[in-house]
Amino acid sequence: MRFGICTGAGASGSVKSAGWDFVEENVQGILQGSNPDDAWDGRARATAATLPLLAANCLVPGNLKITGPEADLGKLREYMTRVLQRAAKTGMKVLVFGSGGARNVPEGFDREKARQQIIEFMKMAAPIAGQNGVTIVAEPLNKQECNVINSVADAMTYVKAVNHPNFQCLVDSFHFWVEDEPLENLKQAMPHIRHVHLADKDGRVPPGQSGTADYRPFFRTLKQGNYNDLISVEAGGFDVDKDGAKVLQFIKRQWDEA
Repeated sequence: MRFGICTGAGASGSVKSAGWDFVEENVQGILQGSNPDDAWDGRARATAATLPLLAANCLVPGNLKITGPEADLGKLREYMTRVLQRAAKTGMKVLVFGSGGARNVPEGFDREKARQQIIEFMKMAAPIAGQNGVTIVAEPLNKQECNVINSVADAMTYVKAVNHPNFQCLVDSFHFWVEDEPLENLKQAMPHIRHVHLADKDGRVPPGQSGTADYRPFFRTLKQGNYNDLISVEAGGFDVDKDGAKVLQFIKRQWDEA
């Protein structure tokens, strides 16, 4: 099991000093798929980091639509090819497909057609991911942030429809709890869970900082499913220098008690 924090590569020194194993970057910040190769500086920043950048989130920018009348699979293919090749060059293993702005279904647009657009997008992207040793994971987002793929159970219907080993599923404790999703859904999805995000439901703060979160039932389900991959904290207001070691200690204690 490796524990990381969603932050910039430049903060890797603080993350390492607090005892964490890796950094989860932002695709737009580090892989810069909208920029040509001669304008990409992410590889140098990844090399300079003191921890490996094993994952990145925010896969597709909001102005590059996946659903709706503006969706262009050709442009998406060009973008994803560039991103996935750069992910391989920086040693990334997991890219997170949240991208609420890109996948959000426009008002009045046929939802079944939007579903097929997402499936077509991933059927295009997953083989390219495979060629570059990367796994793309679908991130369920709560309904306040996006109007499609709002639960692990829903994400799994896309994973099964795409049916490719390099397109799998993520579970985020914050979204999972906001949507009041049953642990049974996570249990059923465990063979396809390849990445985990953590944050308390109250305030979306780092684990343990709200004083109300109990991760042990959530962790127990992961452990029963033999989860042994990456776990990242994706939370607001995380002062790594001040609280990094304490948050990691809380997570590990809750995991051991699960």
